[in-house]
Amino acid sequence: MKDNLCPCGSIKKFNACCGRYLNGAEPPPDSEALMRSRYTAYTLLREDYLLTTWHASTRPAQLALADDAASKWLGLQVKRHEQQDDTHALVEFVARCKIGGRAHRTHEVSRFVRENGRWFYVDGVVN
Repeated sequence: MKDNLCPCGSIKKFNACCGRYLNGAEPPPDSEALMRSRYTAYTLLREDYLLTTWHASTRPAQLALADDAASKWLGLQVKRHEQQDDTHALVEFVARCKIGGRAHRTHEVSRFVRENGRWFYVDGVVN
């Protein structure tokens, strides 16, 4: 993976992009970077990272990503990143995937909060 482009849709190599966040080298600097790294975590079935970056107030006990191993993630498009204030932000995105040979797209506006210098995913509204 380290020599490949990052799954998040940037033009950077994995380790220079989301890999550094998923590997714990540093936290994502803003909510858009967190959103991109969470998408990448879904493509890699990294439930640990997803749960760690999910706000405690809305975090599920588990995600069972192994059940979704047949999913093929096809791409991410970040449509909007809105910094509301120092600790709140919105990210609107479209994620595409194939499940059982059928194409799906998720269009969501996600809410993020920053606590103790780290960004967390709170929840989202699917359009």
